[in-house]
Order: sequence, then structure tokens, then C-alpha cells
Amino acid sequence: MKLIGRLSFEKRFELIRFAAAIGIAVLLSFLIILFVSKEPLLAFSKLFLGPLESARRFGNVLELCIPLSFAGLAVAVMFSADMFNMGAEGAFYVSGAVAVFTALLVPLPPVIAPLVSIIIGGLCGAVVCWVPAFLKQRWNANELVSSLMLNYVFFYITKYFANTTFKDPSAGFMATYLIPANAKLSRLIPGMRLHSGLFILCSVVVLTVLFIRRTAWGYRLVQTGRNIRFARYAGLNTTAIIAYSQLIGGFIAGVGGSVEVLGMYDRFQWQSLPGYGFDGIVVAILAKNKPHYIPLAAFFLAYLKIGADKMATSTDVTAEMVSIIQGVIIMLAAAQAFLSKWRQKALVKESGLYE
Repeated sequence: MKLIGRLSFEKRFELIRFAAAIGIAVLLSFLIILFVSKEPLLAFSKLFLGPLESARRFGNVLELCIPLSFAGLAVAVMFSADMFNMGAEGAFYVSGAVAVFTALLVPLPPVIAPLVSIIIGGLCGAVVCWVPAFLKQRWNANELVSSLMLNYVFFYITKYFANTTFKDPSAGFMATYLIPANAKLSRLIPGMRLHSGLFILCSVVVLTVLFIRRTAWGYRLVQTGRNIRFARYAGLNTTAIIAYSQLIGGFIAGVGGSVEVLGMYDRFQWQSLPGYGFDGIVVAILAKNKPHYIPLAAFFLAYLKIGADKMATSTDVTAEMVSIIQGVIIMLAAAQAFLSKWRQKALVKESGLYE
């Protein structure tokens, strides 16, 4: 019973710490807006209420929530093995392009065409994220550095093919040929860009939660991430566990990149890394690497970003304000010392030692 009480206390503490981090970040953002804006109340209201002004704006939040959730899930799975792999960014770009290349090269009927393109894109994403893990295990290369560098290697290789072999000369800008209509993801609501990738996301979230919490492989992955030395002592094949965690995380990122391009664009036109992989790190940190919290964290970040865009277009405050809020929340939510004294006092009180 004490163990159950302790677990419930830990959950309450994490919730309180996260809420406090958000509250402090919001207060700090208000103070900054107060000093830099001539209309601080208007700017603040646009930041936090702008996404609710119209159905289209709220639809933008849901649209952005899809790639952020995929990226957050990918990073959470990879980080669960205690591997700080930043390859999700490169996986997003490569898979988005490969999904379009597949759709252009392999004519297939509707429904099958996007599924095949997404699966192939996911496999490419898996390879992108597996390479840093392989370098770590084979030559002890730091996965953080190697994944960041390899992002640009994969980016320029993919960009070369997008701007040469698959480039549409009639586009008027650097972009591929139009994505075949039968390979695109269908829109859910007329007048909005919200697409059926939302259902794919829900399926991936459920499967990831079941994998982590209900399978032996997921249990081994979590134990390896908590203490790799103990996992080895217990007889777990940590090399294989780390490898498949990066493959799974990369596949999820690849699916996310493919879904984003096939659902939101008419052709592949990314001329730089999209940034979703790095945003996924923010989402994973906010969700504490727990897959079932990823959609909520992604929705929160998407809401802030759309609100910041609305604030930037309606007031004299730039959209970079959201980066400040984002940074403060991450710093406080991730800091182990934040509210630690309150936690210790609450633990003593809950244990009843001094009653």
C-alpha cells in the first residue's frame, strides 16, 4: 500500500511541477510582452486566445499537432533506451521526400498508394536513425554529435535527388513533380487542411503505448534505458535492444514525415530541414518520454506556435516569444531540483513519520 501511495504521490508531484513550470513561463512571457509591446494585453490575448478565434485557426493547431506528435513519439522511443539520437530531424526530411518519390515512381490505386509510400518512407526513417546507433556500438562514436552531422548528410543527398531527378521544370521554384492524387491523404473537413493522417497518428500512438507497456520488448527497452549496466547484468542483449529502439523510433519519425508531406502538400518542396525533429525533443521532454502523454504535449506546443503566429501578425510582438516560453517550460519541467524541497517535505508528511 505504501508503494502504491508513493507511486501516486510521484504522479501528483510531476503534475504539480509541470503546471508550475507552465505558470512561471506564462508569467514570464507576460512580463516580457509588457515591456516590449505598446499593446501588451492585446498581444497576450492573441497569444493564448488567438487559436480559438475561428475554426480554421483551431484546425491549424490540430494540423501542426500531427507532425509534432509523430516526432515526439519517435524521440521518446529512442530516448527511452538512453540514446540521445537527434536523427528524427533527418528522418522526417528523408522520409517525406522518399514517400513522394515512391508515389511518382510506383503508380498504385487509391488507399494502397499512400500506405505503400508511407511504409517505404518509414523504413528510410528507420535507417537514418539506426546509423548513429550503429556508429555508437561499433566505434563508440557519440550519438548526439554523429546524428546531428548525419542529418545534414542525408539532407543534402535527398535534396540533390529532389532538385534534379524529380524536379518539375514547370513549377517555377525548386520542387518535385505534383504528387499523384491517388497517393495523397484525404482531407477530413472542407475548408481545412486537416487530413486522414490524424487516424494514422492515433493508431501509432496506441501501438506505441501497447509496445512499451504490454510487451516484453518494451519492458526490456525501458529497463535498458533506466540502467544499462544492470540490464547487462540481468542478461539482456542491450546491443540489440538499443538497435531496435532506434529502428522503431526512426520508423515512427519516417511515418510522420511521409504523412506530413502527403497530407499537407501538393509536391515535395522542403528546401531546408523542417524542424519537426527538434520540436519532437521538446514534446518528448514535456511528456517525460511517456507515449500516452505525447499527443497532449504536442497539442500544447502546437497551440503556442499558432498563437504566436497570430500574435505576430496582429501586434508588434514577434513570434519568437514562443521560443522563450518553450525554453522556460523545458528548463523547469526537466530540472530535477525544481520544487525538490517541497517534494521532500511532502514525502515526509505523507509517510507519517513525524505524526
